[in-house]
Amino acid sequence: MFKFLTKHLSDTLTLTKNLDAAALEEIENLLLASDVGFSATERIIAKIKNTESKDQAIQAMRAEMIRILAQAEDISNSQTEENGTKVILLVGVNGAGKTTTISKIALQMKNKGLATMLAAGDTFRAAAAEQLESWGTSIGVQVITTKERGDPASLAYEAHNRALREKVDILLIDTAGRLHTQSDLMAELAKIKRVLGKQDVSAPHETLLVLDGTTGQNAISQTQVFIEKIGISGIVITKLDGTAKGGVVFDLVERFKLPIRYIGVGESPDSLLEFTAQHYVSALLEGL
Repeated sequence: MFKFLTKHLSDTLTLTKNLDAAALEEIENLLLASDVGFSATERIIAKIKNTESKDQAIQAMRAEMIRILAQAEDISNSQTEENGTKVILLVGVNGAGKTTTISKIALQMKNKGLATMLAAGDTFRAAAAEQLESWGTSIGVQVITTKERGDPASLAYEAHNRALREKVDILLIDTAGRLHTQSDLMAELAKIKRVLGKQDVSAPHETLLVLDGTTGQNAISQTQVFIEKIGISGIVITKLDGTAKGGVVFDLVERFKLPIRYIGVGESPDSLLEFTAQHYVSALLEGL
């Protein structure tokens, strides 16, 4: 991951005997170009500007990056497990990778010994239900579907009802992708959340926003609108393998103080990783 930032930081620090103003400005520009964001970049630069060697600079940078991202990790780890059926709703814009992500989460839940069910709430995209059913068959997880162009709120209600009857531990509900500017479709998500609350006032217990890590700063505006329109409890960031925009995680954490539940670093079933600050920063600075 993140070879752009690693390579250029390495070049800058190797060619610089001491961190003078020009070197600090170069590092600042690299962080901003990687979408780390102004606030986080300022904090990182403040920590390294008085260091006296490349090794000290890298150590200080690593420590500050972990401190920033630990906000997301700590919130995530403080969550308590729900009794009964836990409902997790996945939302996001078109192409963010929700259907693939929800399938990978289902596999992880099943591997933890939790009875898991999927609901194909994307009733608008052609073959979305078939895609989820294919995943469900391959990982051995039941998938609840409805007819194409069916009402996603009704599907969510029925899936929740069945999950409660069958004492399922985890119900994961997929939704149709929508631009964060489409107010009618955002209202539909709000309706799904209201319907789920009819059988359990605390449902959905999680509303996870899936963001495409390659979109950089667009992820910030998407998150802001989804928070305002429906409320979210956590974030999943996909497609971080090979992108130069992985620094946006820092900006997301600094701005919204939301937990990062998972990061996606590839296509394979095991490429969705539970987020930890230590591992993320190690990957970011790998080779330095």
